[in-house]
Amino acid sequence: MAAAPSRIRLDLNSPEFQDVFLTLQGDELRQAVTGLRRLRELDWNSLYRHTGFRWEAIEHLRAPNGARVYSLRLSQRIRAVAFREGDFLRLVSLHPDHDSAYEP
Repeated sequence: MAAAPSRIRLDLNSPEFQDVFLTLQGDELRQAVTGLRRLRELDWNSLYRHTGFRWEAIEHLRAPNGARVYSLRLSQRIRAVAFREGDFLRLVSLHPDHDSAYEP
């Protein structure tokens, strides 16, 4: 019997992520939370295939564990920068201005 696909577990403990997340208000906050809820419902294979999150590698960045770092779209306006570590999606930063997710 094949093992069930592992669901994504979110790590929101990065101080840089929290600094921005805790300042979001109104519609931006609702959009970010909705995106995070959608992520929690997925397994890893589904995230890799999902076109709505626009999961994109950021070639010039590496995670502390050497893993690739990715940008993903939580809403039309908000992107997050994250990396995978086991079953965890470790969210490093949050970018309401979208383009800043790609800056070094």
